[in-house]
Amino acid sequence: MRVLVTGGAGFIGSHIVEELGARGHEPVVLDALLPTAHQQAPAVPDGAEWVPCDVRDPDTVTRALAGVDVVCHQAAMVGLGKDFADAPAYVACNDLGTAVLLAAMAEAGVRDLVLAGSMVVYGEGRYDCVRHGQVRPGPRAVSDLEAGRFEPLCPRCGAELEPGLVGEDAPADPRNVYAATKLAQELLAASWARAVGGRAVSLRYHNVYGPRMPRDTPYAGVASLFRSALARGEAPVVFEDGGQRRDFVHVHDVATANTLVAETIAGRPPGAFTAYNTGSGEPHTVGEMARALAAAHDGPRPTVTGDFRLGDVRHITADSRRLIAETGWKPETGFAEGMAEFARSGLRGE
Repeated sequence: MRVLVTGGAGFIGSHIVEELGARGHEPVVLDALLPTAHQQAPAVPDGAEWVPCDVRDPDTVTRALAGVDVVCHQAAMVGLGKDFADAPAYVACNDLGTAVLLAAMAEAGVRDLVLAGSMVVYGEGRYDCVRHGQVRPGPRAVSDLEAGRFEPLCPRCGAELEPGLVGEDAPADPRNVYAATKLAQELLAASWARAVGGRAVSLRYHNVYGPRMPRDTPYAGVASLFRSALARGEAPVVFEDGGQRRDFVHVHDVATANTLVAETIAGRPPGAFTAYNTGSGEPHTVGEMARALAAAHDGPRPTVTGDFRLGDVRHITADSRRLIAETGWKPETGFAEGMAEFARSGLRGE
């Protein structure tokens, strides 16, 4: 099977390329090597074809699609970035890039797409109120965050809420520019599938971590920021009170999910779009993750600042049972094992 991996030189994409090659497939790496993700040109795995190209370049993308069976679309700007001035770049990379790719796929007759989705499309995760059942709190007020009141309250009675696992049927509620672009990618993919009789699967990644995360960039995830601080001999800086719940999933498990879906997507009905949460199933707090990394790295204990970022959500953890039940995938790297390995492994740019 010949698989085009956009963003195939990046953090997640490079692991997917390796997994495809290990399973006997023919990966084609397409990557623009944006400086927000690459401080230096990475090595391309043996046996992988290399196409240096921005996914917004229709002519080169069309040539790269020759003989391709499946596209695994990882190319994107990620993270919250620096401020709203990044919005045009996010929209251009993530949404225009996806539109150009899908148009080229339609023209080339390539009908199978595995998309790098994200849990950010949900906004806040699932919450239950003792009196009112499942509720959806709105964005947290700046005044509450400044006062150190980080937990969302019931929008109907103001009571404390119990966070739970969010399922794929939860309504979308993106809370920042990056989240809005990831939802737009899914809507474009669903529209493409209906229009051309294609098959599209979005794997909604939760907090992916592991070897080759980019170092020292505001566009990286929190795991990379903590690991970068430790590499400098500094304490990880934890925002809010460190109690934010997340699902930290190892990059190897994410690469396996992509490869498994790519291998089986041709059996899905034409015109179908399916979204799957892709998480470990083990909720942990950001503070727990910072402490685990610091201990495994033998570095300074994390510093909890009480600072916050607008657009961040309090709790978002995955219910990945649909992916497990329908594909047979299962995460294999536990939290303690994965964090210990990540603490010892290198970052991209080191």
